[in-house]
Amino acid sequence: MRTPLTRCYRNGVLEAENFSLADVSEHLAVAGSVVWVDLCEPSREDLDLLTRELGLHELAVEDAITLKQRPKLDRYPDHLFLSAYAVTFEPASARVTTSEIAAFVTEHALVTVHKDEAFDPDSIVERWDASPDLAKNGVAFLLHGLLDVLVDGYFEAVEALDQEIEELENLLFEPKAKQDTVQRRSFELRKSLVVLRRVILPMREVVNTLLRRDLHLQLDDMGPYFQDVYDHVLRVMEWTDSLRDLATSILEANLAIQGNRLNVITKKVTGYAAIIAVPTAVTGFYGQNIPYPGFGAASGFVMSVALIVGLSGLLYVLFRRNDWI
Repeated sequence: MRTPLTRCYRNGVLEAENFSLADVSEHLAVAGSVVWVDLCEPSREDLDLLTRELGLHELAVEDAITLKQRPKLDRYPDHLFLSAYAVTFEPASARVTTSEIAAFVTEHALVTVHKDEAFDPDSIVERWDASPDLAKNGVAFLLHGLLDVLVDGYFEAVEALDQEIEELENLLFEPKAKQDTVQRRSFELRKSLVVLRRVILPMREVVNTLLRRDLHLQLDDMGPYFQDVYDHVLRVMEWTDSLRDLATSILEANLAIQGNRLNVITKKVTGYAAIIAVPTAVTGFYGQNIPYPGFGAASGFVMSVALIVGLSGLLYVLFRRNDWI
């Protein structure tokens, strides 16, 4: 278990960080204070301590312990519970990996919980430090930084998938491309897009709910920033859908190309088989046991060779002109 990360803002100014969980209530007792706590693989004791100090609902705490939740926003009498996912894309395997994050949003505190270190909270801290003038907005400022980092991660994953699909399109029409590799890669990319869509689609409703005025969360000056996050979610959702359709088209195009190539090969084999049939027919005719023009003479051999060469050449020219071979 990693040591909890903590921060305390007072009247929009960072006052303390990396203090113990036992000091959370002490900081919150001071007027104008807002606290952030990040727990990685938290123990039951740590969550019980925060439950007592922040008045968290037992169902929300249970969801934070078990995780494996659908992205959602649950509303309780004095706090919100947010479940979301951070995503990363691995180019080597073309897979999207997810890391679930739970967050408790109270009037004066934001608590983030995750089970692994795949999610890096330092990126959120950097986002907060990049806009210190917005810290006066309290918990809304902290929550926006969290959502903004998550949505930016979606954009990075979709952009990487877009580049992979573009490379796959170029590989699709290369003559010496391995078709099984193209098919396997396109299937893996489509599977990753399905996983990504499953994560992003519910986030649209989550952010839309946060924009509602009946929540206890005071957006104040942060309203346009949350609206910007909502617009980004819509954009990345549309991008994901278009890429999924494109990945499906690549699968279908690959099968069509394989069918076309098989037809071309069959056509060429049939053309050469027709050419080969000429000498077979001529030699078979001249192999009769009855006399024929040139029988037993050199002129018969010359005539048969001339027929073979002439007819074979004629068929070759005709097939070549019609692009059959």
